[in-house]
Amino acid sequence: MTTKKVPLADLDWDGLRLFLQIQRTGSLSQAARNLRIDHSTVSRRLAQLELCLGGALFERRPTGLKPTELAHLMTPQAEAMEAAMLALQEQLGAGADRTPTGNVRIAMMEGIGTTFVARHLAPLLERHAGLHIELVTSATVVNVSRREADIFVSFFRPEGQGLACEAMGHFALYLYAAPAYLAAHGTPTRLDELVSHQFVSYVDDLIQLDAVRWLDELVQKPQMRMQSNSMLAQMSAAASGLGLVLLPKFSVVQESGLVPVLTDAARVSRTLWLSVHHDLQYSSRIRAVTSYLQQLFTTQQEWLNSPPAPTPRA
Repeated sequence: MTTKKVPLADLDWDGLRLFLQIQRTGSLSQAARNLRIDHSTVSRRLAQLELCLGGALFERRPTGLKPTELAHLMTPQAEAMEAAMLALQEQLGAGADRTPTGNVRIAMMEGIGTTFVARHLAPLLERHAGLHIELVTSATVVNVSRREADIFVSFFRPEGQGLACEAMGHFALYLYAAPAYLAAHGTPTRLDELVSHQFVSYVDDLIQLDAVRWLDELVQKPQMRMQSNSMLAQMSAAASGLGLVLLPKFSVVQESGLVPVLTDAARVSRTLWLSVHHDLQYSSRIRAVTSYLQQLFTTQQEWLNSPPAPTPRA
């Protein structure tokens, strides 16, 4: 029996939105969760969309869904329609009420999100009671152009179409160690002494952002005692006495027990970038958050970059 093809005029925005979710997640189940609908509804709507287009959009494989040539052809146009719809929603919302309300998803790396930004969100939410923040930590590049987040805070300037990027200042990283480690191995007083010390850092083959290869700027071929893809795990390991660790000043809390080492010579700096899609940059809810983050990092610049105070020895 021949299946009747649905006219393209019947193609609707909900179908395209569903297509983009499946394209981005590679999973019907994850797309269903993101859209807050059940799995069977996603399957049915995808089948309707493929019928309308006259071809398959995805190949089912053991590793997930692989986009077909038709899907790749369709993606830029679907994303353009998505951008237009979001821009229209923001404009209509701004015209009706400029009070910042709604959900804002901010993506950034674990260290800065957990140890710095999360500590400073209370004033923002007290000021704008209608806002809801999703703070997503990621060790990979977050694609704002594909709506993986509304705002991306990074240690590098992202590339991509339709991005509005702005530098928010800098932050410094310094060497730290546990007093027990220094008592056992000595305290380095020159950079050339670092080659004889043990270090805690990232797992080399799991690094997806070159911006975090900061230890390479201080010592060549460091002796690795322990490695982790988590900055918080690195901090804990160093606090237990496993070795020296290079950390952003903002991440080191007094309770960790870590003490700064060689602060006059061992310093690395990174620029902080804030990125949003240009269709969202003037939205009241996005502007409320980006303005707050820009003000936060601007007012904290001296503290973020100045050498940590020496820790008194017992």
